[in-house]
Amino acid sequence: MTTQADAAQPRAPLSRGRVLSTAVALADEGGVEALSMRRIAQALGVVPMALYKHVANKNELLDGMIDVLVGEIDPPARDTGWQTAVRLRVLSARRMLLRHPWASEVIEARTKARATPTPAVMAYLDSMIGIFRAGGFSLDLVHHAMHVMGSRLLGFSQELFQDSPGGEPDPDAPPPEEMAARYPHITELAMAVAHDEGSVVGSGCDDQFEFEFALDLTLDGLERLRGTA
Repeated sequence: MTTQADAAQPRAPLSRGRVLSTAVALADEGGVEALSMRRIAQALGVVPMALYKHVANKNELLDGMIDVLVGEIDPPARDTGWQTAVRLRVLSARRMLLRHPWASEVIEARTKARATPTPAVMAYLDSMIGIFRAGGFSLDLVHHAMHVMGSRLLGFSQELFQDSPGGEPDPDAPPPEEMAARYPHITELAMAVAHDEGSVVGSGCDDQFEFEFALDLTLDGLERLRGTA
């Protein structure tokens, strides 16, 4: 029941920031697929048409949500080497993605759909390039570094072997014995690796370990190249 005191309290004015933060919270609760202007408006206590003064359409909404998330990434560390600064920032980006599991898919999809990344992503990538340049990287090596780091700069990576949890077995797949004979090295590797459930890297691989392993390997390699440039 609304009390007289509640009724007298002015409601916070609707703003682009409130719309985007509410959209992020709803996506965290129910996934980005279930997100709609109607749901956001209901959560904010306004009519859906009021949202369009702040975001023109669903794509602009998603782009704005990406910028909100990128804003959660820690700023570059000061008074440290380039390698530590990049590592800390990338791991901060990864923590952000772990808080918002839907985000990597949206970032990937919207980056492909747009001619350029969103303003916040552009600013983030620009600052990362600045870290490399301040660390003594030539422009040519920075170019290669940005390619090899790829989406890992934003805390995630596309994996070659990515299982779909709960996926249906392939009815046309050969029996295990035939698979082992046809693909002996894959079978040997699969049998040797201990798997836990819930991984996005492979069937149960330790996501965080594998992510940091690849990150550190890349940074060490870039340091070696920087020393020879």
